[in-house]
Amino acid sequence: MISYLKGTIQYVGQNYIEVLVNDLGYKVFVTESLLNSVNVGKEIEVFTHQHVREDVLDLFGFDNREQMELFEKLIGVSGIGPKTALGVLSAATIDEIETAVINDDVSVLTKVSGIGAKTAERIVLELKGKYKGKVAPASKGGKANDDADVIEGLIGLGYSAEQARSALRQVDKELGADEKLKLCLKILGR
Repeated sequence: MISYLKGTIQYVGQNYIEVLVNDLGYKVFVTESLLNSVNVGKEIEVFTHQHVREDVLDLFGFDNREQMELFEKLIGVSGIGPKTALGVLSAATIDEIETAVINDDVSVLTKVSGIGAKTAERIVLELKGKYKGKVAPASKGGKANDDADVIEGLIGLGYSAEQARSALRQVDKELGADEKLKLCLKILGR
């Protein structure tokens, strides 16, 4: 099982990177945020999940172990494959997903292509047991909803989810949704 790679990026594809490790190249499917933060020739460390089926052997890569562990929880949900799980991690942060599961909020998950209301409900239901006893972070609960509203607003204006998240990371976390949206628009050049 390949669980970690450290090497040089040889190629950046549409939804994957090629990592050269000791003269051996690995094709690693990654989240949108990781894909947008890398360049050819850059040194990278990536945590991986090796997914094996009868006809496929794929590697999925993540910035950190927490992302990888959440990915593994997601693919453990019946009907959720690795590409869909990667889409979930591209659409929301770990905290947003965890808060959504704890609060039975399927709206975060239904934003992902290929996930309808019933599938989102199944994900929340099956993951809820894994977060048993955990309480949604009180200080982040309202802010996470504000952030989701800002991202949704920016997507509605034609920006990609990654552009929206990138701009949102650059603004003060303590501001309200309206102020965050205005600042994000300034950052994005509108």
